[in-house]
Amino acid sequence: MLAPTLAEIRAVHDLPLPELLFRAQTVHRQHFPVDEVQLCTLLSVKTGGCPEDCSYCPQSAHYDTPVSAERSLTVEEVALAARRARENGATRFCMGAAWREVKDGPAFDQVVAMVREVRALGLEACCTLGMLSPEQARRLKEAGLSAYNHNLDTSRKHYGDIISTRTYDDRLRTLQTVRDAGITVCSGGIIGMGESIDDRCELLRTLASLDPQPESVPVNALVAVAGTPLASLPPIDPLELVRMIASARIFIPKARVRLSAGRTALTREAQLLCFLAGANSIFFGDKLLTTPNPEFADDQALLAAAGMRAAPSEHAT
Repeated sequence: MLAPTLAEIRAVHDLPLPELLFRAQTVHRQHFPVDEVQLCTLLSVKTGGCPEDCSYCPQSAHYDTPVSAERSLTVEEVALAARRARENGATRFCMGAAWREVKDGPAFDQVVAMVREVRALGLEACCTLGMLSPEQARRLKEAGLSAYNHNLDTSRKHYGDIISTRTYDDRLRTLQTVRDAGITVCSGGIIGMGESIDDRCELLRTLASLDPQPESVPVNALVAVAGTPLASLPPIDPLELVRMIASARIFIPKARVRLSAGRTALTREAQLLCFLAGANSIFFGDKLLTTPNPEFADDQALLAAAGMRAAPSEHAT
């Protein structure tokens, strides 16, 4: 399949919403059961003190935010959280560490042990740890890692307005390192950071042009946190999130499109509209690293009311 052009993606993104949703639903039904949603839980295993200057992130050491640096969780603490997530219905457990890049040594050894524990529980295991080397990716793969998250965040053009401590090519190289190790790729972005519609469509073009395309594409709405440079930006219109999700579904058809950060600002109806647009994965649990997320019970009630169900694990042990 030829990679789409920016103009092609923009033309689809800007369709009348009923037509856009119809096209997205048509593609969605070709690749996934329409009533299934993958439930993922995301846990911060090392919070705060990150040397990167991502303008949206309260974990950056560059900004005075409500988030302070904390010790790393133990393997036992992570295993307990993973068991709780499994009991509540999650099939994928994601672990995030506020690092610029993975450093060899006890901290990384501990993450490898965490991955083994999560996989032993029959859950898919995902990590987001920053940049990593081919050897580190190989070790994670050997431990059973199912997926690695490394978001592109935005377009190459807008990227420099958001982050200065890591380049766009650094991010693309990390994705290739993950792919070369045989680990599935989770990569998406954030909308509402002052970018243009073309920036959003260019992010999708870059993701859709990866060969192979990412297996998972998180679509986040900015959660503006006090102390970060983006704290004063207004929330996006939920219909902008719907358009982004629908466009991702159409141009990255086989991916799990994940409705991610920003869900607490959405009504139940807006979330269901996102599912109708092709989202078929959510983060499940009361926190996304350091930002709020709907409670387990609220999500279970929402899915039950919609007649939807949790998708089975795709990489069970």
